[in-house]
Amino acid sequence: MSRLLIDYYAAIEASSAKMLDAAKSEDWEQVVRFEGACAVLIEQLRERAAQEQLQPEHRAEKTKIMQRILNNDAQIRYLAEPWLAHCEPNLEGQRQYLH
Repeated sequence: MSRLLIDYYAAIEASSAKMLDAAKSEDWEQVVRFEGACAVLIEQLRERAAQEQLQPEHRAEKTKIMQRILNNDAQIRYLAEPWLAHCEPNLEGQRQYLH
């Protein structure tokens, strides 16, 4: 069965969710492993996207997937860099999320 372009985005999201779970468990070796999996999937996505375009009916889904990936990434960075917690009081009320 041939993969659709949106399937690559979904696979990247799944890997980023696993990375977040590993970060929450402080299993940094697993974080690195899933990060490597993401890198492979991103390269596959790039190759595939050069050959075909995302279907119009998948564009909204892609946006939602990308937002979840970015949210996962932000949480992983927060867990990996606890010193950021010192900056948090200065940023209260200034958090912004993509729409």
